[in-house]
Amino acid sequence: MKLYKLLTFSFLFAALTSCTFTENIYVNDNGAGKFSVDMDGSSLMAMAGDQIGSQMGAEAKKDIDSTFTFKQLFAAKKDSIAKLSPEAQKELKKIENFVVHTKMSSEKKEFLMTLSTDFKNVNELQDILQTLSAFQKLEQGASAAASPFGSNFGNNNSKLSYTYNGKKFTRTAVIDQQKMAAKAKDTTADMSKMIFSSSNYILKYHFPKKIKKVSNPDALFSEDRKTITIQYPFTDYMENPDKLNFEVEFEK
Repeated sequence: MKLYKLLTFSFLFAALTSCTFTENIYVNDNGAGKFSVDMDGSSLMAMAGDQIGSQMGAEAKKDIDSTFTFKQLFAAKKDSIAKLSPEAQKELKKIENFVVHTKMSSEKKEFLMTLSTDFKNVNELQDILQTLSAFQKLEQGASAAASPFGSNFGNNNSKLSYTYNGKKFTRTAVIDQQKMAAKAKDTTADMSKMIFSSSNYILKYHFPKKIKKVSNPDALFSEDRKTITIQYPFTDYMENPDKLNFEVEFEK
């Protein structure tokens, strides 16, 4: 059985337990760096690892340590991509260099996944998480994951952007009020809230300079004051994405 199908099946179980999502950004002196989102779904394996194994057969019981790129997935879906609008194809182009690394072990009760990509400037990351959800356009049906992190990840009805000029760094999510209002009327909203009520979303950003101050009072500093960590309930990421906005000012 193909890895992608195995992972898609696993996310159906992931929705039933808590996961931790960590958004990492590493910024170098020249403004380039690396972006990644890590998902720790080990509690899934602790709760449902045996069930996954029995449902998926011997292959699911084997330890998985796999790396692939979206570009490889897109190559396999080239016929479907060709049917998309030029705008949709352009959106998918943004994420073709994302690398997906998965470690999964029923015996060790481990389920870790990382999506990562390099950037030349943080401005390149505008709406990158929302773009991940565009992958659902290649698949149809309930078994299709909108992204390797599941159907809700990245789709929180906001436009996300980052800026960095050596003096300041900002993370800004602007809510689409029209979409958010429509979501409020969605009868599945309460179910989604229940699913992710015990999950967390962590921002962990690493900078080349010491941080002078951060606009968010809950930010934790590393010993060298070059890294900040802020933790939120995943429901904030989904329902109040602007609560994750903040500004960092660096020492001269």
